[in-house]
Amino acid sequence: MSVTAVKSCAATTCAFNNGGCTAFAVTIGAKGGCSTITTLDARGGLETADGRVGACQCLECVHNKDLMCTADAIDVTGDKASCALYEVR
Repeated sequence: MSVTAVKSCAATTCAFNNGGCTAFAVTIGAKGGCSTITTLDARGGLETADGRVGACQCLECVHNKDLMCTADAIDVTGDKASCALYEVR
């Protein structure tokens, strides 16, 4: 099983967005929102933007299988950080 990549992130206020997602892994929560979003006056995470989807709590999403995202990659859109591939079954 491969782990879904975070291809891009538009949540510019998130401390893990430093030219892309630098969180080691993100959790996609209710209605496709990124639960890992952290608003701080600092940047953190990995040295390079190589974030992955560690868990998906959207049981109703077509890409969710056993709490894992089955998409090859996702885009996180908007300052509220929503998964662009979130789609209800």
